Amino acid sequence: MPGYLVTGATGLIGRHFTRLLLERQDVDQVYLLVRASSRDRLARLVAGWPDPGRVTLVTGDLSKEHLGVEEDVRDELRGKVDHLVHLAALYDLTATDEESIRANVEGTRNVVELAADLHAGCLHHVSSVAVAGDHEGVFTEDMFDVGQRLPTPYHRTKFEAERLVRQQHDVPWRVYRPAVVVGHSETGEMDKVDGPYYLFTAINRLGSVPNVPLAGPDLGDTNIVPVDFVAKALLELTTKPNLDGCTFHLVSPEPQPVVSVYNAFARAAGAPTINVQLDKRLSGGIMRLLKLSENVPGVSLARDAFLARLGIPPVLLETLSFPSVFASAATRKELATSGIDVPRIEDYAPVLWRYWREHLDPFRARKHGSRGELDGRRVIITGASSGIGRATALKVAAEGGVPLLVARRRHELEEVRDEIVAAGGSASVYPADLTDDETVNKLVKQIIDEHGRIDMLVNNAGRSIRRSISLSYDRFHDYERAMAINYFGAVRLILAVLPYMSERKFGHIVNVSSIGVQGIAPRFSAYVASKAALDYFSKIAATETHGDGITFTTIHMPLVRTPMIRPTKIYDAFPTKSPNEAAEMVLRALKERPKHIGTPEGYLIQAAYTFLPGLVDAVAYEGYRIFPDSAAAGGTGEIKLGKGERRLSKAATRLVKLTRGFHW
Repeated sequence: MPGYLVTGATGLIGRHFTRLLLERQDVDQVYLLVRASSRDRLARLVAGWPDPGRVTLVTGDLSKEHLGVEEDVRDELRGKVDHLVHLAALYDLTATDEESIRANVEGTRNVVELAADLHAGCLHHVSSVAVAGDHEGVFTEDMFDVGQRLPTPYHRTKFEAERLVRQQHDVPWRVYRPAVVVGHSETGEMDKVDGPYYLFTAINRLGSVPNVPLAGPDLGDTNIVPVDFVAKALLELTTKPNLDGCTFHLVSPEPQPVVSVYNAFARAAGAPTINVQLDKRLSGGIMRLLKLSENVPGVSLARDAFLARLGIPPVLLETLSFPSVFASAATRKELATSGIDVPRIEDYAPVLWRYWREHLDPFRARKHGSRGELDGRRVIITGASSGIGRATALKVAAEGGVPLLVARRRHELEEVRDEIVAAGGSASVYPADLTDDETVNKLVKQIIDEHGRIDMLVNNAGRSIRRSISLSYDRFHDYERAMAINYFGAVRLILAVLPYMSERKFGHIVNVSSIGVQGIAPRFSAYVASKAALDYFSKIAATETHGDGITFTTIHMPLVRTPMIRPTKIYDAFPTKSPNEAAEMVLRALKERPKHIGTPEGYLIQAAYTFLPGLVDAVAYEGYRIFPDSAAAGGTGEIKLGKGERRLSKAATRLVKLTRGFHW
């Protein structure tokens, strides 16, 4: 009975082909080449396949001579490999020349070398219809180099790999050219977003558009086949005798209009379908305009940014359709008695769509539960033991979210958690010191281990220092302490959660900043500077993470009556927000995800400083003169009050009203 050596058994086609191979009783031993780093993963796959005892894993590497197979292993394999099936390749239109050459060209050269060394009976090379490049018209199974242009590194390296196989004379060969391979027609199984899957995000968004008739350009024809057809056809053709030197097109017998393919998936998604196609001349003009846009910097940048938001690589526009019609008469002749045929894409598109929605949609993490924006969201809230943090946690839980409570004191966090649980919600407690690197890393790892994800983060924990600079000449540690928690602590936590948010293509970070950042707040040079630093860090981070679906909201919070302001006794006479009112601002930030939330007074102060900075300095100086340093800060705490302890002077009262919520 014949023996097989297979490369790429962990890939989409490889997994299905090898499983089918092991179902055959006329196959002796199956050797699977695998990189050392993937050996355990492949071993787990094999354990679930038929008759795993016939499988031997061979450690190797496509990039190395003889595929990195040790000499003693090659000695053992020599004469036992009747069929070497080369499936390993880089199937990625967006890959660079260097990546594609290393995997597809150098890898195939090493495969050819190993096949000769092992005296393999036949080398079965899985190529691609991409070798046809831009050839217009019929491309037969006998055709190869007909002067076609090869537009991408993928096209070029698949062509060169097939050339290497054809030009060698040491081992008999067969070549197989699949069309665009999609998931399993019965299960929908697919391992990555590629080919038509790049369009699924756009189709998904169209699902919310009223289903009205659409007109669209004629985008030409494509050719799509499910992986189960490819695996079955490949197995049938590798086991048939007397086919050496032949090439087989594993394609749909008839070209598939791109618009028809779109409509098949649009129906599955509940999106509008294209009912009217523009004529070829008008369609050609539209496509030429799109092509010309590549040479207009502003237009091409806007186009690429728009495509990036949908997860569509620009190269897809050039490869969306095939100018070639792939003849497959010889292939269909050999498969005629096997019952293996290509199903209609309209019949299995719903299966592919469901699998994508559940497993591959890069933005599936953005979907929330039926109760609203926060339903099921895992939300880290720092400073959650009291004040704004505590009030926010209660409100998040009431909206169906799961607050992940962070503060230094466990028992206070447990009280908040118990209150949430008693109300029918869910929360978890994580005592932590945000000024310590190791603690923060352990905190985030523990949350991921226990909850599997982090959807949102509220940086609320902070330290306020109200002290004039004249009292701070020998207190540089005030500035260090403020930065340690307000800036470095928040940034440390953001950096820890960003990789997990980026992986899931979703995340929202809310930073509780201060109204003082919008103006000039005397005596808050340490506190406001630390908040301003976080504001600008987040502005920059938002640009860099934009493509990953991560957003930031900065809340310029006015004065809130929390334990933080208690040492400043004059604040007893100031109008303030309650923690519940402040928490409503945070809740809005989490649900609506705006760039910024503030108060009318804060915006007015910000505008005044932009246009009249000298006047604002003068007003701020009056506040500095009227409102002294508190006794806790080393000042006298004395102020000219009106009748009663909590009544300010007329000048102070007018200033407080004018700048309601400002930190004086």
